[in-house]
Amino acid sequence: MNDHHYSPYMNVGKELLFFFSALGAFNGLILSLYFFLFTRKKYLSSYFLGALLLVLSVRIGKSVFVYFDGHLPKIYLQIGLSACFFIGPFLYCFLKSAVMGLERIPESWKWMMASLFLLVLITGIGYPYENYSWLWNQYLSKIIYLQWFIYIVISTFVIKGILKKIFSKVQQLNPAENWLLMIFFGNVVIFITFFLSLIRAPFMSYISGSIGFSLILYLIISVLLYRKKTDDLFLLSPNKYSGKKVNDDEVGILLGKLEKVMRQQAMYRNPDLKLSDLSKGVNVSSHQLSQFLNDNLGKNFTTFVNEFRINEACSIISTDHRLTLESIGYEVGFNSKSTFFAAFKKLKGTTPFSYQQHTLQK
Repeated sequence: MNDHHYSPYMNVGKELLFFFSALGAFNGLILSLYFFLFTRKKYLSSYFLGALLLVLSVRIGKSVFVYFDGHLPKIYLQIGLSACFFIGPFLYCFLKSAVMGLERIPESWKWMMASLFLLVLITGIGYPYENYSWLWNQYLSKIIYLQWFIYIVISTFVIKGILKKIFSKVQQLNPAENWLLMIFFGNVVIFITFFLSLIRAPFMSYISGSIGFSLILYLIISVLLYRKKTDDLFLLSPNKYSGKKVNDDEVGILLGKLEKVMRQQAMYRNPDLKLSDLSKGVNVSSHQLSQFLNDNLGKNFTTFVNEFRINEACSIISTDHRLTLESIGYEVGFNSKSTFFAAFKKLKGTTPFSYQQHTLQK
């Protein structure tokens, strides 16, 4: 009698829990599409946030359905765990691109993502969950969570400047900083809940991560709905030059600063020179510098730096015939022979070898 009396209420509670958790996963997919396709201004960080929400939604969706139906095909478990492998990298790329104001995906990130995708694909095909569930449960899942934790640690260093502000009584957090912290700590909470369920902590349920994700997702949605303007959430530094080119006076001042740090400090000789390094040298934000180069000088950061490198390479070729072309490329800041030759041909319309032969004939 007692079982019969209480079971309807228990079923209603379980159904509400399923509805709330599943709705969070579904809304996460919708929100990821929004960041991919429907934002008014396209920022690199918004794309990575969309990718982050996508893999989180897949991972959460898997947890929800497994919790309420233990007889799902094993392929769903494999897809959910595989998606989990990308959560950490996408979190890092989102925060890094927002903090640094990146407009293009660095080559190193492309290689990282391609390598991860290839690794997941080969593992999934060679060792499917259906036949190797012991391998996934005992080893691969632990590797995935370790990788996720490592990226959370790395991401902490990316936003260390924002984290310091939390304990500062003088500096106030701007909307973008609050936004980044909300998403970062939200991911930390989701990771902790899933990790505790992985080690079978007595007070933690497998569905806790899904509930946490749903709460955080609705918090994100509420922020987006509350704010009429959301563009300032995806870049850490406000865009001083937004919507217009810098006036002629500012162009001269900023260009003079750039010329000075590039020539006197020879920053272009650093093969790992980044936009953020140069922006610090002229005391503007990375996004401001990038927009200045594109809108006012008509060139991107790579082209701007390579012009200094190629000009010095031409000077060395003309005056010192003892050095090889490859060593000259390394000397002026290129990290490979092929990159040097390609940049030289693009900017000078001829190869370094042809240019060298021409100077020798003079």
